[in-house]
Amino acid sequence: MASEMTASKLSITERAAEQIHQSLEKRGSGVGIRIGVRKSGCSGYMYNLEYVDEPQSEDILYEAHGARVYVDPEVLPLIEGTEMDYVSEGLQSMFRFHNPNVTAECGCGESFNVE
Repeated sequence: MASEMTASKLSITERAAEQIHQSLEKRGSGVGIRIGVRKSGCSGYMYNLEYVDEPQSEDILYEAHGARVYVDPEVLPLIEGTEMDYVSEGLQSMFRFHNPNVTAECGCGESFNVE
């Protein structure tokens, strides 16, 4: 069972929570989404999002506006203080992460570096 964090290492905006709800409703199942970070891209790391049907025992649970976001404790140092938002820019809509730990981003905005 996932443990719930009381200290806010991750915040979720209302727009992000609405999108999580809509995505789960459209999918027809799931209890939330998991944010992961993997080594990739031109700057070092990329966010990885996946649906959660059953939380992992080590997952840390963040809840806001009724949406559940699960995080592996190993990536917490990389995302500490991050705000998860959902934005529409032109013809694109996407989750956007405002991470105060980022020291560099690639030109396309897909990857980041943390020192």
